[in-house]
Amino acid sequence: MSTPQHNMSLSGEPPATLSTTQKVATGIGWTGVFIFTLAIFNLQLPQMFLWLGLGLISLGVIIFANDQYYGKPAGVKNDGIWFKSMTARGVLAWGTAILLTLFYVVLYWFPQYLGYNPDGANSGLVGLFDPLSRFISGQPASQWFVYGTFYTLAILIFGYKFLLKYRHNKYEVLRTFSVMFFQLGFAFLIPEILMRLNQPYFNPVNIWPLNYDLFAGYKLSEFFSAGNIGLLMLFFGIASIFVITPILTYFYGKRWYCSWVCGCGGLAETAGDPYRHLSDKSRATWKFERYIIHTVLVLVVVMTIAVIYSFLNENPDQFWLNKNVFLLGSAAFLVLLFGLIWIFKRHRLAKDAKKGAIISLSIVLAIIAAFYFSGMTYGYLLRQWYGFLIGAAFSGVIGVGFYPIFGNRVWCRFGCPMAAVLGMQQRLFSKFRITTNGGQCISCGNCSTYCEMGIDVRAYAQKGENIVRSSCVGCGICSAVCPRGVLKLENGALEGRINSEAVLLGNDVDLLDLIRQQKKATRDPHSSPFNS
Repeated sequence: MSTPQHNMSLSGEPPATLSTTQKVATGIGWTGVFIFTLAIFNLQLPQMFLWLGLGLISLGVIIFANDQYYGKPAGVKNDGIWFKSMTARGVLAWGTAILLTLFYVVLYWFPQYLGYNPDGANSGLVGLFDPLSRFISGQPASQWFVYGTFYTLAILIFGYKFLLKYRHNKYEVLRTFSVMFFQLGFAFLIPEILMRLNQPYFNPVNIWPLNYDLFAGYKLSEFFSAGNIGLLMLFFGIASIFVITPILTYFYGKRWYCSWVCGCGGLAETAGDPYRHLSDKSRATWKFERYIIHTVLVLVVVMTIAVIYSFLNENPDQFWLNKNVFLLGSAAFLVLLFGLIWIFKRHRLAKDAKKGAIISLSIVLAIIAAFYFSGMTYGYLLRQWYGFLIGAAFSGVIGVGFYPIFGNRVWCRFGCPMAAVLGMQQRLFSKFRITTNGGQCISCGNCSTYCEMGIDVRAYAQKGENIVRSSCVGCGICSAVCPRGVLKLENGALEGRINSEAVLLGNDVDLLDLIRQQKKATRDPHSSPFNS
């Protein structure tokens, strides 16, 4: 008697276990992890164990990826992801989430348990990385150098796995090479090399408000103390906010940053790829997402104004800009920006978005007024709490630690203030959209399932409606997994970009347009489109 098949898929049950090669690869990778675990317990390991651990982890992932994807069709195959413990919020997923969370807790608040000693020689895990840190930056390692090394390695090796999986899609290949390049070169090596040259630590692709420390007092002091190089860094940071970011977002949408440059997005797209289907698609979550991410944006704006105000208050005679002029200028800029959006783009804002914008502006202006009339400064206190709640607990502990539970874009979707800024620009001013050929849609649901930002892409495709969402990071996976070529990432004219009334009967037939024409035809029977 044959074994009963509980899976209704025509292809049958997915493989229940890993292949022998994948088991060996997993063992190799975990051996590398075990080496670093030994280092945490203060075992004095020779320097070769650093390279052995990194090499074994890399080798394990590469062998696993080769066996999983080489010689098999490229792309997503829905091969049992909801039946595997690691990708279906099972025991392995929860165990991984707990381990990652514990690691981030120790990293942010108890680095001494990793062997970090700011007042003497490092030991343990951090000490194992000392030679590599001295080679690149000329300084002993810190917990952040260790984290940066692991972070970069994860993007590189899981990026290789991602490249094999989506090797059929040129867009996915190019953007994966891009995030690997920017993480290794700009986010990891350049800041460390600058330290070796006795220059301020500066990551050029970490842009405010994601880089909430750009205008912190200690950072501004570093920039001004470094002479022309420091001023150039500060100028580039400001230009990135007000010039580079708006221009690139206008032409390409927020994808130029969130899916091509950003390290947070790079880790989510590579190491977090197996969990992208876990993003919640419910309307309630979408509403929560809108409120929470813009609340974080308001917090970082208030915090930044406060820290600059505190810095100017402590250095009243060193700069032409004084604290009160700065406060008045900040208020004027925000009012001007709000006014321009309200005059030219308010028709693109929903009722609750208009209400939220008014409330947010009122709160910021009220706090600025409180600073101005009281003279009290809370910059360092606000920065401390923002760093704890948002910069550490949200972006690290929850944002990465809970990949296996909430999906790979938890931070990008709910907490990243940079994503909020770029999202507003994308929705209101960008030429980017995802077009849909609704007549070809078979409602398979692949696009919605694998949308890491929780967008119900299928609902748009069924209507033939362009997808213009603030949260869309333009990763292109919805297009890559579509079996019918329904979805296409495009940059085009602003006119007609948002076509929320589109409902398609076929490839190029607009039902609502036909209805309007029919109504018109009731007054003029000879003009009916149905008479042809």
